[in-house]
Amino acid sequence: QVQLVESGGGSVQAGGSLRLACTASGYSYSSYSMAWFRQAPGKEREGVALINKYGATGYADSVKGRFTISQNNGKNALYLQMNSLKLEDTAMYYCAAAYGFRLWPIRSTAFDYWGQGTQVTVSS
Repeated sequence: QVQLVESGGGSVQAGGSLRLACTASGYSYSSYSMAWFRQAPGKEREGVALINKYGATGYADSVKGRFTISQNNGKNALYLQMNSLKLEDTAMYYCAAAYGFRLWPIRSTAFDYWGQGTQVTVSS
């Protein structure tokens, strides 16, 4: 059974940092490209960051220079370090897995497995 479980969300003041984690199980992690998406109330789900099976990364323009995606293949774990958080970063954050090789930009429809999400709330 495939499972993606996110953790690390919470409430933080603007300018602060959070580190999200996603633990994967039930499939061959190294064969997949991994990504973080987010969805704010009333908005469409958008790609935030990607790391493909070869370790190449891609980011949304709105988070470049502030967010860093990384992974630990030995632990089947994906991370998102979020620094200099802004009010507009408030959203539910999801990790997702897509079989094979993916490049930025990404679409949610290209991803096979999803976590349940973790809420990030940034306040002033």
